[in-house]
Amino acid sequence: MKEINKKLKLDPISFQLGMINCFVEMVECGVKKLALSPPISQEAYEKIGVLSEKIVREFGIQSYLEKSLLITDLQSEEFTKSKYSILYYSHDEVLKEYLELKKRKEELMKTKQYDEKNRKQISREFGRLLSYPDELIERKLSEAEPPTPFVLEF
Repeated sequence: MKEINKKLKLDPISFQLGMINCFVEMVECGVKKLALSPPISQEAYEKIGVLSEKIVREFGIQSYLEKSLLITDLQSEEFTKSKYSILYYSHDEVLKEYLELKKRKEELMKTKQYDEKNRKQISREFGRLLSYPDELIERKLSEAEPPTPFVLEF
């Protein structure tokens, strides 16, 4: 796949900005409550961040730079390890809900209560914030290992 990308001369920064533009539009249109940028390195964020903010302003929504994304059973930890994610949302309540969910997970882990039941509940709530249909959430949660979403590599 990387060979095809080189032949086509795909630019990873432009590709990621295209993904961001699409997700921002979905938030603005109300299709998603919360959307995430592709996982990006700090170096890539230095190039993408300003343009991401321009896209956000043009669509009239908001964003939040997350340096340590909430990890749930909906995605593998490796998918975002040592990478940033930009959260896109229209209403402050959505960001508040995300941050409270992340804090709740941290508190459950500190008190050794982050068992399978609580892990699944946190995962479901995160999936709903991302506007995933319940059937998709349950399918992902039924997998033996948390899935790694596909992202075109360069």
